[in-house]
Amino acid sequence: MKKEIIISGFGGQGVLSMGKILAYSGLMEGKQVTWMPAYGPEQRGGTANVTVIVSDERISSPILSRYDVAIVLNQPSLDRFEQRVKPGGVLIYDGFGISHPPTRKDITIYEVDAMDIAADMKNAKVFNMIVLGALLKVCPVVSTEGLKNALYKSLPERHHALIPLNMEAVERGMNTIMER
Repeated sequence: MKKEIIISGFGGQGVLSMGKILAYSGLMEGKQVTWMPAYGPEQRGGTANVTVIVSDERISSPILSRYDVAIVLNQPSLDRFEQRVKPGGVLIYDGFGISHPPTRKDITIYEVDAMDIAADMKNAKVFNMIVLGALLKVCPVVSTEGLKNALYKSLPERHHALIPLNMEAVERGMNTIMER
């Protein structure tokens, strides 16, 4: 198993954190991983993306031009990465940030209303965990148990009380993702 994933959106949406948590979860499960962030000088509000590769075998290069999975959280990210998903691949998007939905017919397209769910949970900071849950539902590159273990290992202890809320957000994302 090898999945090449791009996650892209505005800075401040938790894009880089989502990629880091995904990569750390893979490490905790004994997989080979890469995590390569990219963002502009205006990290908060500018565009940001992260490439994550999770594999059972060695990874030859972290640099990619095509992806198995793209998660896009705003229109500029969709415009940039929709055509870079490999035929047969997956594109996941949050409808809140998209004015012109994806149109390709040779990939599977999913929508998750992460912004609405985060508002319903009264915590905008769980947005990225909702999206991560959606990803794990359609592309289980790591287990939810591995994800929870990674959160306990990677977050400072003062934030451990928030892990149940984050796992609830993951569950909500898993339960609400819809194929388009």
